[in-house]
Amino acid sequence: TYIGSIVASVNPYKSIPGLYDRAAVERYSKHHMGEIAPHIFAVANECYRCLWKRHDNQCILISGESGAGKTESTKLILKFLSAMSQHSLELSCREKTFCVEQAILES
Repeated sequence: TYIGSIVASVNPYKSIPGLYDRAAVERYSKHHMGEIAPHIFAVANECYRCLWKRHDNQCILISGESGAGKTESTKLILKFLSAMSQHSLELSCREKTFCVEQAILES
């Protein structure tokens, strides 16, 4: 559940199909936090959006007792941020290619 910009989660101690796959990354990358069900990807997406859109420094604090899933949560956040960064890089390359093609066509 969300508590402001905080997500409180529980380690299920088992794999849940579809919870952290590529489709989940895509789904949460297209919504603002609070628009769809609470998820660690929503927190990561909010962090990513604030970093790039508002140029605000970001920090994600992951807390819990031993065995609560802190390491796994960190890996999931890094997975999401890595996917978003890769997507941004691909878009940037496409835009540059398009600009070069336009310049060639206009010459």
